[in-house]
Amino acid sequence: MEAAAAVRRVLEALRHGAGGIAGLVGLLREHGEAVEADLREHYGVRLSDLFARDASGRCLLTWRELGVLVRQLPGTARTRLALGDEDGLWGLAEQLQALQVDALRVANWQRANEGLKPHEQSRPPEPIERPGIPKKRRITAADLLAHKARTRANAPTAAAA
Repeated sequence: MEAAAAVRRVLEALRHGAGGIAGLVGLLREHGEAVEADLREHYGVRLSDLFARDASGRCLLTWRELGVLVRQLPGTARTRLALGDEDGLWGLAEQLQALQVDALRVANWQRANEGLKPHEQSRPPEPIERPGIPKKRRITAADLLAHKARTRANAPTAAAA
């Protein structure tokens, strides 16, 4: 419940003129709980520290510091995942394991198709999908025709030359 109360206080402060942090406001509106959890897990900081002061009257967490901490969250952070950033899901170990599996699948495919004519061979295996890397799209005849029509429409005419 503390996270929800802190998010409400952040939004209330922004309505009363706390400036320059519109991006943080949107992030907190959409993903306040993820931000709160990440701040605690990775930095030991509470979102409610924005409104707390130490014994000398200094803010425990400034708006600038909040922005820096959120921008520097690791790739596996809840906030990044909530925003659709999947690049950090796999570390080096996972990438290397996927490479090993891909190589093993290709080696097995090669052995299974050894001595066969190309038209008799099975299709080569697809690599394991990796986060943040778009899957290759097959180009269809319709794609080629659409491209041809676009290039013809944009081509300079003989009169213009």
